[in-house]
Amino acid sequence: MVDVVPAPVPAATVDRLPSYLRALHQLVAAGVERTSSVELAELSGVGSAQLRKDLSFLGSFGTRGVGYDVGSLTDSITRRLGLETEHKVAIVGIGSLGQALANYRGYASRGFQLVALFDTAADVVGTTAGGLVVEHADDLAAVRERTGFTMVLLATPAPGAQEAVDRVVAAGVRSVLSFAPIALQVPEEVDVRAVDVGSELQILAFHSQARELRP
Repeated sequence: MVDVVPAPVPAATVDRLPSYLRALHQLVAAGVERTSSVELAELSGVGSAQLRKDLSFLGSFGTRGVGYDVGSLTDSITRRLGLETEHKVAIVGIGSLGQALANYRGYASRGFQLVALFDTAADVVGTTAGGLVVEHADDLAAVRERTGFTMVLLATPAPGAQEAVDRVVAAGVRSVLSFAPIALQVPEEVDVRAVDVGSELQILAFHSQARELRP
């Protein structure tokens, strides 16, 4: 049997899929079995036309006048996001932000398991956070071999972020979510997503100013 390769999904659509999945989980929790594009779009914070276009990249869903089967659509998005199996995650940098990330209780419900914590500070290594012992970043490769994590949350300050991501890449990790306000240099095969609170606030400031300048 020849494996069927899924059609490519635009990056912008992929960015919205987690919002659709979160909305669908809300509906499942409420016991809803069918939903309309209007209802699902409202729960997801997008327009219904955009939602229908995005879902068209995943296959044929929904029937006019009947709507979407919540269970089937949830399963389909879960598969396309690669969440059928649990992904193991590590955190590098256990300062205030790293501590908060370690104590976050929402990983399991989203398909992730936090399995390791790393730092280089002598007064941090050996302490615990989120029920895990902080290990030295020099041991990244060995701990990855032991625990099997494939993703890293990078929560180091900007000055040490490049060195930290170099360690992560050298350990064989190819998926990084960075909270450091700096552009990281990584090999082509490594995916880095950046969460920059300062940049997001600056964008909000732009829109706030634009509203004030409107006639």
